Amino acid sequence: MSQKTLSVIGGGSWGTALAHLLIEKGYVVRLWVFEKEVVRQILEKRENETFLPGIYLNPSLHVTNSLEEALEDSSLLVFSVPSHFARGVLSTLAPLLSQPVPIVSATKGIETDSLSLMTDVMKQTLPSSVHPYLAVLSGPSFAREVAQGSPTLVTLASENNSVAQELQGVFTTPCFRVYTSSDLVGVQIGGALKNVMAIAAGVADGLGLGFNSRAALITRGLLEITRLGTAMGGEQQTFYGLSGIGDLILTCTGELSRNRRVGFRLGEGVALQTILQEMHMVAEGVRTTQAAHRLAQKFQVRMPIVSQVHALLFEGKDPQKALRSLMEGPPGDETGAD
Repeated sequence: MSQKTLSVIGGGSWGTALAHLLIEKGYVVRLWVFEKEVVRQILEKRENETFLPGIYLNPSLHVTNSLEEALEDSSLLVFSVPSHFARGVLSTLAPLLSQPVPIVSATKGIETDSLSLMTDVMKQTLPSSVHPYLAVLSGPSFAREVAQGSPTLVTLASENNSVAQELQGVFTTPCFRVYTSSDLVGVQIGGALKNVMAIAAGVADGLGLGFNSRAALITRGLLEITRLGTAMGGEQQTFYGLSGIGDLILTCTGELSRNRRVGFRLGEGVALQTILQEMHMVAEGVRTTQAAHRLAQKFQVRMPIVSQVHALLFEGKDPQKALRSLMEGPPGDETGAD
């Protein structure tokens, strides 16, 4: 498969890093980028200065603003578009798919209006012939470190075992180790909701509450993610793996985490709108908080951290009061009441 063309849809930091990884492995890679300025940067400087500065991109990487051109002769599609743009881009590329090919979602988010996971959005927009070939890539993987060749372990989930194994071979490198899973729901819920918990952890850090508070938020956050994920049909063991606690720890503690940075700035007293205006890249956790809050109500799952992050982001609650609310009331049994 190494001589076939692979298409990466989305030129943010993660899409660019994956395109970089695949072309360094010897594949022919076409990268679709929405922003014409980013296309120009890569063509002229071989660098995505906006989303992944400082990483030299292989001159063989084909970058384009045309979906039709990006999909030409493609045998694999890697989808890395922010969740709130996903449906529109998928609907546009659907008629351009000339044959069924594996499609890997690398987007860690939930569609806010429909509460759909990314593979559900794909099933709603793409031809039924490609549905058996859908997969998800997730796990603790900062784009910059992947692009720099830092050792990274991730999970690739597909309900089709042969597809999972084929894609495992495509993505695996000496520095990028890929494990397979059949739990599409669990892997996507873990990848999306860890961003909400990272905002909470960032708030605690911004308030200067210390390591004890951060550890407590991560631990209780994992419980909330597991509650919702299993209620939606995910497997409990998934949340104790790379796409669950692995990604949660990274995003709640790592300095490269955009969502933790949003929370940190909120903890410092900066308004959300100001924070978002300062950022070039999307912090999926802000929109995912809305989706998670509604999903908790839909599935009748107690998610106090999600509730307080929602109150902080969308109801004007003071960060100190939001964190204090999590400490009030009887603690109860560790695996039961909060």
